[in-house]
Amino acid sequence: MNRVIRIGPVSVQVSPRAGLMTLLIGLGMIFACVIALRAGSFPMNTQDVLAALTGDSDPMHTLVVYDLRLPRILTALGAGAAFGIAGAMFQTMLRNPLASPDIIGFNAGASCGALFAMVTFGGFVLLGALMGGALAAMMVLVLSWKNGLHPYRLILIGIGVSLTLSAFADLLITRMDALTAADMAKWLIGTLNARSWADVIRVTVGLGLLLPLIIWLNFVLTRLSLSDETATGLGLAVSPLRLTITAAGVALVALAISVAGPLPFVAFVSGPIARRLVGHGKPALLAAGGIGALVTLLADTASRLIPFVSLPTGVFTAIIGAPVLMWLLLVQARKGNII
Repeated sequence: MNRVIRIGPVSVQVSPRAGLMTLLIGLGMIFACVIALRAGSFPMNTQDVLAALTGDSDPMHTLVVYDLRLPRILTALGAGAAFGIAGAMFQTMLRNPLASPDIIGFNAGASCGALFAMVTFGGFVLLGALMGGALAAMMVLVLSWKNGLHPYRLILIGIGVSLTLSAFADLLITRMDALTAADMAKWLIGTLNARSWADVIRVTVGLGLLLPLIIWLNFVLTRLSLSDETATGLGLAVSPLRLTITAAGVALVALAISVAGPLPFVAFVSGPIARRLVGHGKPALLAAGGIGALVTLLADTASRLIPFVSLPTGVFTAIIGAPVLMWLLLVQARKGNII
């Protein structure tokens, strides 16, 4: 049962279940951070980690914690949160759990843009990802429009665009030398190797700048999850709001890809899990961000725990998300919704 809190002229509806689940997600993230700080080829116990964090440790432990593991962990949390929020935005706006940016081509567009910036200019990764994601979004929307925007037509067109852009990314890799091409191939799967404090600052500042817009869009998406006629009757300008949501989602995807690569299926699984946990049928953008951060950090920690082999983080996020995608496709096909 929801409760209403009034502060002067402002009323806020609070769900005890949503608050409890948000608290549990936060505790899960803290626990995952502790495990990630301890795990690796240089094992440390909790006392060693705490001593390094407080500055009361030997230089080796401090180096491992502050220069190697902590930037990687914080980058994983920021990138996962950005992917999770973006996925929940698109899934709610299009009223379809398959309408995730990594399914409908936006991730592929941002990846191609970032790769093109690397190959051509040797940098400007975030700008390239933003431009590539925006162009991919425009391409999918234009090709999907036929007497309106049918969600399943958009999904199928998006899958085709994603495959085309993935082929273009492979072509860009062939223009690189062998060593750089190998690194870029890992990056295209999604990796958090060798993250630095510059990556942490980038993703943190980006999320901080977008946070007010995300909070406002959470209220807007609650109404856009209804039919277009109902949303219009409530006074919403549906088309301009969808453009705003698309722009915000592309910005979040580009931000995450610029620091972690196109981690597959993080955006796809975060929104549905968050809505199931929160339980009130609302977009739950912040909860989706927490789930995305937790999934990314757990996948990255798993990639570091396998001995004698270094697998990209994206391999483990794909292991989580691919079965969910197959199940959803089967469910929607049985309902006759895929056209």
